Amino acid sequence: MSTSDAKAKRVYYSAPAMVVEMEDGSELRFPVGENPRLSCGTEAQLNNVEISPFGLHWPDLDEDLSLGGLRRGDFGQRRFATARVAEKPE
Repeated sequence: MSTSDAKAKRVYYSAPAMVVEMEDGSELRFPVGENPRLSCGTEAQLNNVEISPFGLHWPDLDEDLSLGGLRRGDFGQRRFATARVAEKPE
């Protein structure tokens, strides 16, 4: 099984990052502060995460991230950056 095929087996918050333990023993970490929805979450909300074959879902925060996106370094910040540019006063 390659790293790209590995599935998540456990996810938890360890400030300041989310930690995703994969079935193959590898680990993904990503900074909560890089995601606009997760950055507003409490520890309890961040730890309330559902694992699917394709990614992660935080029902309390209405956020979904794919494992493929996380592997590419996409933590949901691209939407945030676009929104910030749109809000910038002229």
